[in-house]
Amino acid sequence: MTAHVARDGLLVPPGHGRKLHTDAQQVTFKVTGEHSTVASSFEVVVPPGFDVGAHLHTRSEELFYVLEGELDVMAFEPRVRSGDDWRHWEALDGRQVVRATPGTVIVVPPGCPHAFANPTGEPARMFFQASPPPDHERYFEELLELLDTSATPDPAAVHALRKRYDIEQLTPLRHGLS
Repeated sequence: MTAHVARDGLLVPPGHGRKLHTDAQQVTFKVTGEHSTVASSFEVVVPPGFDVGAHLHTRSEELFYVLEGELDVMAFEPRVRSGDDWRHWEALDGRQVVRATPGTVIVVPPGCPHAFANPTGEPARMFFQASPPPDHERYFEELLELLDTSATPDPAAVHALRKRYDIEQLTPLRHGLS
């Protein structure tokens, strides 16, 4: 019989956690694979004009909780995956993209297309959880590095990055107000 070794809990005070910051996005790592076998958790500041682009994961489950500001969000299989702007998509049951405000929760199971964008002139802030860890931790590090090097990220580089981390990109990632 193997003895169970208890691990200490983790407390991350407000404002703490490892921060990654670019003009395109700010991510604060709150819980990583070092501390959890279930999920990674982040606080994400979504600047005006940022659009993650519609995408899906075959293995990952995600949860988003809007803390401040407003985001356009979708989490459904559209009638047709067409065009490069997911904000016009509609689900088979008639659901459409919604404006998420503080307190809104979005849960995305594996295989479900989803997206978020900040169409306002003010930053939005959300709590984001991805399971299993640590894929999104590594993904965020590499994505923010790409976004920090160019006003317009190289689509081929973003595609290759996302492919490595179980992300099928359906519409382009964009940042900055147009």
